[in-house]
Amino acid sequence: MSIGQQILFLISALGALNGILLSLYLLFRKKQRSLPAILLSIMLLAISIRIGNTVFVYFNNDLSTLYLQVGHSAAFLVGPAVYFFFRAALNKPVTGLPHSAKLVWGILCAIIVIGGLAFPYTERTPFWCTVIPYIVYAQWAFFLIATGILLKPVFQRLISHETALSTTEKFWMMLYGGNCIIFLSYQLSLTGIFSGLCLAGAMAFSVILFVTLFYYLYGMEMENILQIPEAARTKTIKKTIAEADAISWVEKLEAILAGKELYKDPNLKIGDLAQKINITGHQLSQLLNEHLGKNFPTFINEYRINEACKLIATDDRRSFEAIGYEVGFNSKSTFYTSFRKVTGTTPALFKEKLSAAGPA
Repeated sequence: MSIGQQILFLISALGALNGILLSLYLLFRKKQRSLPAILLSIMLLAISIRIGNTVFVYFNNDLSTLYLQVGHSAAFLVGPAVYFFFRAALNKPVTGLPHSAKLVWGILCAIIVIGGLAFPYTERTPFWCTVIPYIVYAQWAFFLIATGILLKPVFQRLISHETALSTTEKFWMMLYGGNCIIFLSYQLSLTGIFSGLCLAGAMAFSVILFVTLFYYLYGMEMENILQIPEAARTKTIKKTIAEADAISWVEKLEAILAGKELYKDPNLKIGDLAQKINITGHQLSQLLNEHLGKNFPTFINEYRINEACKLIATDDRRSFEAIGYEVGFNSKSTFYTSFRKVTGTTPALFKEKLSAAGPA
């Protein structure tokens, strides 16, 4: 291989390997797992196997036929994994996998196992090379279209620019767009329009994977992105604060937040607030998790949004962005995301409802 081919092989192969490692991490990590996280791990694993298969076949045509069969079988699971991931992620609160989804997965797995044993690649090579790819990519396309329909409201807001997308929604767009690029790369390669374009899918996957890892390393609330309920995150924590102490601390906390409006400080830290009521930051974190069922950012942002609602209702001079900064947010996007999370609507729609209701 030339130096350019070696670099291409290295990047693509690393993407596939890292994808497998990330999928296993999501699947077996010690923290509480959510249904979207499990489905995301299945999707990453299936794509990683398919990408790895593509890379090695492209640079080595003498691979075992079993390896080729595994690659096609993995591709058969990508579309369903994408669709059911978004279906679970859009379902708030996240519940278990519906019966229909279990039935679909059962049928898919049965087709892979029974079909693979009845029609092995070794004995049915022409069938696997001519018919199976079209079945696989037709099914993949069907589930991608179905996923696009699920994401229609997000696409509409993205196009209209009415409100900024949340971190979760940006992650969704990146994930869905990446899958579409990978699918198109394989489809164009399959039809012979660009015979080597399947490697572009491998490259695209590597980029998408590294961006996903960036989300983890940068701390962009991955637990919220994967819809791990706060109750689930804290259910294994044994209550260590006495009920009487908890009631007293909560009263002090609410009094000092309401009286001094500390939540308006965009740089407010949990340790600073804990010091105001003479407890440690660890104790305050336990108090919020055990007795209020929320983490520190959620607790503070609820105060900020409540204040923002009052200002929107009474102050017609300031913009929504200015109000967001006034109540303690340090960016427009964070304000809009938190506002939607707390109220279930946007500042503009909230204002419209107030105007339609008229004066009390």
